[in-house]
Amino acid sequence: MFVRKKVHRDMANIHVYTAKKLSDMAGSLEELAKNFDEDSLTGKGLTREDGLAAMQMAGAMVCGDCNRCNLYSDSEKEDSYYLYYLLRAFEQKGNIDYEDMPRLFRETCKRQGDYVGQLNRNLGKATMNLSWKNRYLESRDAVVSQFRELAMILEEFSEQIEQAIDLTPEKERAIRREFAKHHMVVEHMLILGYDNNQKEAFLTVRTNHGRCIMAKEAAQVLGQAMGRERWTVARNSKSIVTRQASTIRFLEEGTYQVLYGVARTPKSGETVSGDNFTFCRNTPGQVVMSLSDGMGTGETAGRESRRVIELTEQLLAAGYMPRSALKLVNTVLLLSGEEQHPATIDLCCIDLYTGVLEVMKMGAAATFLIREDGVELLQACDVPAGMFHHVEPALISQKLWEDDRIVMVSDGVLDGLPGEDKERVMADYLEGIVKRNPQNMADEILEFAEQFAEDVRDDMTVLVAGIWKNFKDR
Repeated sequence: MFVRKKVHRDMANIHVYTAKKLSDMAGSLEELAKNFDEDSLTGKGLTREDGLAAMQMAGAMVCGDCNRCNLYSDSEKEDSYYLYYLLRAFEQKGNIDYEDMPRLFRETCKRQGDYVGQLNRNLGKATMNLSWKNRYLESRDAVVSQFRELAMILEEFSEQIEQAIDLTPEKERAIRREFAKHHMVVEHMLILGYDNNQKEAFLTVRTNHGRCIMAKEAAQVLGQAMGRERWTVARNSKSIVTRQASTIRFLEEGTYQVLYGVARTPKSGETVSGDNFTFCRNTPGQVVMSLSDGMGTGETAGRESRRVIELTEQLLAAGYMPRSALKLVNTVLLLSGEEQHPATIDLCCIDLYTGVLEVMKMGAAATFLIREDGVELLQACDVPAGMFHHVEPALISQKLWEDDRIVMVSDGVLDGLPGEDKERVMADYLEGIVKRNPQNMADEILEFAEQFAEDVRDDMTVLVAGIWKNFKDR
């Protein structure tokens, strides 16, 4: 626990020490990743050595002492074009045909069928070994990338700690006095301010009248002491203040608040939608909305998109940056099995302190911002998650203002619209829509998309969010 007077004098040193240790750990992880990078071979095809080994094995199994065609000795030369041609032909077709063999071989070899068959088997084994090797290297690259992402998280946290301001001395008297009015004793406290204007408080508190008080009531008391600010209890903190002293973490609420609504319908004939979404507040001062469209429709697509949504949410809650979380989700989908089940990812992160929106997309449909002066289109051409190993999520950043609306849709919504430029059709419709509560708007947008066809040809999901300032900031 913190000592009442000494903590103030030593806070700077604690910050510096902690930040330095985290920075050192980040540096170590980055160096470890660099060492792995030095011999990365992922993605290479069959090599010259693989081709020569296949020929040598075929010769040993079929040719014996015969050296009429000199196929192996000719291919062994550094400038042998035929060996390169042979490997590329096998990679393109999956086998070597008689016409792929050199003329001398076709004219002189008496066991052409046996030799070509053995050569194909040897190259097939080499391809299988290469596939497993690349799979291993891809898994290793995934671990290496996580070393780097974790290093970035630690480095960022280190900077945040180092730049945090200790507000305890100037607020301590008012906090103790306000809590005493409500029959609570604050034994120790630490109030920190960060560079995005967010504040965080750790109070070791107990009641002194034998009764229990809800922690959310203590948060209101803290807000009064801090100058009529709005505070809330952090996730996983104690929910009740009792006679036994315990430390509770409080967070100042952001300048903005966000409400959302969702409307969805599955493809005609299906009972389960292949789309999934989430709206969560796993990280302090931030709202995350995500929408995923699984490949195809029905239960399989729904299972894949739900997996993407749940994994993304867990990573963000664990402290991963949004871009890092999406890259890891892509890697997990890619390496989870032989059969690919790609899914689009559309992620919107809203900072409730600054009102800044960050949109990240991997193969997702356009996002629309309804502003006071019109509709803004946010889109990026990209591939869905689970298709390619090295994929960088597209990032778009925008400043939000009070009463703005964010409209996220799945591909099925846009595909059902008439015309060639479907994004423009949706934008024109949103230009004339009346701003109401997000749920009513989501229902109205889905109804608009459904009217152009008798049957719903793809899963449709509409997610609408609105942003407003808290009352104290108006």
